[in-house]
Amino acid sequence: MKLRRGMGTVYQRGGVFWIKYYRNGKPYRESSGSGKKQAADLLKQRLGEISTGRFIGPEADKVTIKQLSEDYLNDYKVNGKKSQDKADQVLKHILAFFEHYRAHDVGTDLVRKYISNRLDEKAANATINRELAALKRMFTLGIHAEKIYRKPHVPMLQENNVRTGFFEHGDFVALRDAAPDSFKPVLTFAYYTGWRKQEILSLKWNQVDLNARTVRLDPGTTKSGAGRVIILDGELLEAVQGQWEKRKVAEIPGQSPTLLCPFVFHRNGRPLGDIRDVWAAGCKAANLTGKLFHDFRRTAVRNMVRAGVHERVAMMVSGHKTRSVFDRYDIVSEDDLKEAAAKISAHTQSLHAESKIKAIR
Repeated sequence: MKLRRGMGTVYQRGGVFWIKYYRNGKPYRESSGSGKKQAADLLKQRLGEISTGRFIGPEADKVTIKQLSEDYLNDYKVNGKKSQDKADQVLKHILAFFEHYRAHDVGTDLVRKYISNRLDEKAANATINRELAALKRMFTLGIHAEKIYRKPHVPMLQENNVRTGFFEHGDFVALRDAAPDSFKPVLTFAYYTGWRKQEILSLKWNQVDLNARTVRLDPGTTKSGAGRVIILDGELLEAVQGQWEKRKVAEIPGQSPTLLCPFVFHRNGRPLGDIRDVWAAGCKAANLTGKLFHDFRRTAVRNMVRAGVHERVAMMVSGHKTRSVFDRYDIVSEDDLKEAAAKISAHTQSLHAESKIKAIR
């Protein structure tokens, strides 16, 4: 490869060929780690990066996925994102596969291999897509920080976003009866409000006004960014009032209460945290399979609509911002379909009867 004078040079040091080039008057020296042909190709690549404004420097080739993951977590903390535990879970799978790879070595073929491995592990398409979205975000942050200059194409999987799970009232009661006392009020709150799991588990007393019977989420603390206010009544009011009586806890078990727990829902003064085990145990005891906590969100919307609550008000209670999402949650059960079929059949029979009367006339 011939280069014009001043563009850069390829030279040998020991048994390895090196390259030297300039950017803004600053010299850069870099080992190719191989022969003369590879060194010339590397020099051509670096000069191309400089001419197109994509040059970051030889350090970009040393950046690892592990380093990008640390920047990803820092981005979560700096921006005050609420789903830190989800980010940790996503990175657990990403790093199990990519941790020892350099960002420069990750291409579409390797991403497809990761997808294949996760599918073999029976991970759902939606779960894998959340991980792929995090991987793309890691590369984007790396580019913004000028640590790397490129990101691979990351193919996404098709997923079915339409979920149909919900709780009939009897299922809800059975699950609540089977749950430990510290978890019962959480289930009641979820069933009546349709709030997201983290919104409920992180609820504090400074957001509750028992005299006004209101619970408030401030703007910026919800997934949609919008604030929210609900009115407490019936079982919902009783559940929150019961927690008010339990806010006093002992710092040392067995002693008199000395602390006021700031969380509405807690276990011995501590946040409930990860509820997967208690959820699984409760569902098993209540003989309920395939249930998700998020099913309460769909259930609350459906129940409010059936009770005659105006759709706009129901959206304000549950925190749905867009009508399309709200419509998707207003689902029907098998009993709804049977009732519809019976009404259609009765209507058709009435039409037959009318036609016979007209024929006789």
